[in-house]
Amino acid sequence: LTILLLDGGIRYRGLTQEQVKILPVDYEIEYICRGSRIIVGPKVRKCLHNGTWTDMNQISRCCRLLVCPRSWMSLENGRVALLPPGQPVEGTVLHYNCHAGFLLEGFNISHCTKLGKWDSPKPFCFYRQTDRKPDRHTDRKPKLYIGALFPMSGGWPGGQACLPAAQMALDLVNNRTDILPDYELELIHYDSMCDPGEATKLLYDLLYTEPIKIVLMPGCSSVSTLVAEAARMWNLIVFSYGSSSPALSNRQRFPTFFRTHPSATLHNPTRVRLFQKWGWTKIATIQQTTEVFTSTLDDLEERVKEAGIEISVRQSFLTDPAVAVKNLKRQDARIIVGLFYETEARKVFCEVFKEKLYGKKYVWFLIGWYADNWFKIKDPAINCTVENMTEAVEGHVTTEIVMLNPETVRGASNLTSQEFLAQLMSRLGGKNPEETGGFQEAPLAYDAVWALALALNRTVAPLRAKGWALEDFNYNNKEITAEIYRALNTSSFEGVSGHVVFDAQGSRMAWTLIEQLQGGSYKKIGYYDSTKGNLSWYGNDKWIGLGPPADQTKVIEEFRYLSQKLFVSVSVFAGLGILLGIVCLSFNIYNSSVRYIQNSQPYLNNMTAVGCVLALAAVFPLGIDGLHIQRSQFPVVCQFRLWLLGLGFSLAYGSMFTKIWWVHTVFTKKDEKKEKRKHLEPWKLYATVAVLLAIDVLSLLIWQIMDPLHITVEKFTKEAPKEDLDVLIQPLLEHCSSEKMNTWLGVVYGYKGLLLLLGIFLAYETKSISTEKINDHRAVGMAIYNVAVLCMITAPVTMILSSQQDASFAFASLAIIFSVYITLVVLFVPKIRRLITRGEWQSEQQDTLKTGSSTNNNDEEKSRQLERENRELQKIIQEKEERVTELRNQLAQRQALRSRRRPSGEGKLSRNNCHNSRLPLLYK
Repeated sequence: LTILLLDGGIRYRGLTQEQVKILPVDYEIEYICRGSRIIVGPKVRKCLHNGTWTDMNQISRCCRLLVCPRSWMSLENGRVALLPPGQPVEGTVLHYNCHAGFLLEGFNISHCTKLGKWDSPKPFCFYRQTDRKPDRHTDRKPKLYIGALFPMSGGWPGGQACLPAAQMALDLVNNRTDILPDYELELIHYDSMCDPGEATKLLYDLLYTEPIKIVLMPGCSSVSTLVAEAARMWNLIVFSYGSSSPALSNRQRFPTFFRTHPSATLHNPTRVRLFQKWGWTKIATIQQTTEVFTSTLDDLEERVKEAGIEISVRQSFLTDPAVAVKNLKRQDARIIVGLFYETEARKVFCEVFKEKLYGKKYVWFLIGWYADNWFKIKDPAINCTVENMTEAVEGHVTTEIVMLNPETVRGASNLTSQEFLAQLMSRLGGKNPEETGGFQEAPLAYDAVWALALALNRTVAPLRAKGWALEDFNYNNKEITAEIYRALNTSSFEGVSGHVVFDAQGSRMAWTLIEQLQGGSYKKIGYYDSTKGNLSWYGNDKWIGLGPPADQTKVIEEFRYLSQKLFVSVSVFAGLGILLGIVCLSFNIYNSSVRYIQNSQPYLNNMTAVGCVLALAAVFPLGIDGLHIQRSQFPVVCQFRLWLLGLGFSLAYGSMFTKIWWVHTVFTKKDEKKEKRKHLEPWKLYATVAVLLAIDVLSLLIWQIMDPLHITVEKFTKEAPKEDLDVLIQPLLEHCSSEKMNTWLGVVYGYKGLLLLLGIFLAYETKSISTEKINDHRAVGMAIYNVAVLCMITAPVTMILSSQQDASFAFASLAIIFSVYITLVVLFVPKIRRLITRGEWQSEQQDTLKTGSSTNNNDEEKSRQLERENRELQKIIQEKEERVTELRNQLAQRQALRSRRRPSGEGKLSRNNCHNSRLPLLYK
């Protein structure tokens, strides 16, 4: 039974499974556990001579690796016994005893459960009260311990000055008879090196070693974050003197945290107040990507949004700010808030100098806790001279938390700020303040101790009324922690750093100093009191007297209009083309009874002329813009453009396409179908044009009903005028557009493009055909070539040049004009020339009355007769060829049969004889 182990097993060394039934003397067995469980009790047992095992009075068991809180393992003013020794896991028992003169309150024993928790609250030892008051000189007062982490080294060695300042405050508090007269404050401090990893180890030592600490005082923001988040588990107040991270203002995450160092977000109300005073509504920001600056910028963004101010540009960088500064320049940032450490500030302003992002047009807002000569320090990380840096930083504004009261006021410690500095310098032993870390924050550490002492002093009476005392504090006593929290939350006193008061998040409310770099040195502009929202100014400031610069470049919008000279010139050509179209139309109508004109389908020619006139008329609305009409009338002009071009193309090109299509259809059909269609039916031609026109009208109607055209304005890159003015010109251009313009254009261009390609194909196929019914189809084909080529070139080019109003208009309008001119000249000029030169002005009826017959009709009849004879001859030839082919096949079959029946020699002779005698007879 002794060697049985639940959730585990036994390791037998050097024995097989059969040999373990009887074990020899002095043999050792080893317990092992399954999974993540551990051995509690003896791990190894030895077989003794008397047949028993060692450590029979102790039980070995496998327990879960859930460690109970170690805070139960210490007892102020008492002792704790741990059984068995080792880690406090399941099965571990604690026994509590108090020192002489103290009584135990609570259970004297506690067990660690399998869930990693103690089964009873932690007890505490309280002092047995007597009626005699302790003598200050003969009796030892109870001590209240403050666990502090002062960074004496590391990234921010603020403890070098803050620790002496805190010790100064402790000495004064302990010597005061009106503050905690029955207690003595003692500081237990370690060097955290401003490193969260090191701070974790030190926090463990502070919590798990005697005595119990009533308050924790960390320094750096990173260390304070760690300590404040863990301290609530021990019901400890955390009071920081050197943490500025805005993340620490989260009461849900850090419920017991206070700090005398204001949050970095305290600069933001000052900045917003300055923006409002100087009338700026647009700012830019550039930040180093660390938590403190990101949180500060998030807070600033919320505040400026409430104030109606826009953050137009927000840039960030990790180590190299070159790209971020270039982006600020490119986006015309004028009022710029910079959030970065001192080393990165030198990098930023070196890039600022290179990009010329400084001068009278720009205002930079920086953090004021840099050294006064930060821009003059030689830095190997930058390639700018001191002169370059001095030029770039000139005029920037800083906001700095006031850490030393500028007024001569004696506060709670009965010291003025200057007296405090003198005593601090004495404690530092003559060290150079500029070389002592945390010298600026030393007043905050001093006031932090005073804030704690005053708050603890205010808790004595309320605790006594409840039957408690400060020395009764332990890590389980929430009531005492709550009293200390209430006292700190309502603290208000004058300190050497100014008036000490905390907001709802436990952060210090303080004054902000506003300075500006003028002539290489900082000059005070004023103060901002965040507690009251007051802005105090120095009236003799020269920069303020000159007035602030503009927060952005003034942008003047300027519309681009079509060149009037170009519009007039093109309009003249279009007008002449319309006149030419009317002349051609009149000529065609007047001579419609002439035989030559009749054979060219005059009604289709009339449609072509009308379509050309409509297409030329579209040139005029194409050149009308906001210079001629109001913007409300612009959609009407857009509709005119679309309908005139659409209908003009359908009539002009549709009539020509119909002619060439009919010619191709008739003369590429089989002979019997040609005979049936030799008589042209004009109504079918007109119906074809009507179908093409109806398709265009229907598509345009659907377009305009579902997605009507409207005016849109295109913006171009801003341009700087030649004059040295702080303005930019914003060019604008008006367009006719709709929501799905590209879709509609794709449909229209696709349909028209296919029609143009088909027209080119038909014109090429019929180029050698001659017909009297449509005697001008070759001219129509030539016109189709020109129109198709010009349209296919113009459509994509005008889309590419849409942002250049002159080029786009010139290209589109000239393409229309050239197409129309070519079409009219090719179709109508030869007809006019023929009628003039040959005098064929008579109509067909008049010519028949004079001659009695028509020569053309006779020629046509002869042509038809010849065609019929030609077809009959072709049929006879085809029949003869088929008969010859049949005889050849029969001859080949007979020769094959004979070759199989006779010997080789005889076969050859027979074949020769057959060839010589019978073959001629077969061909006959």
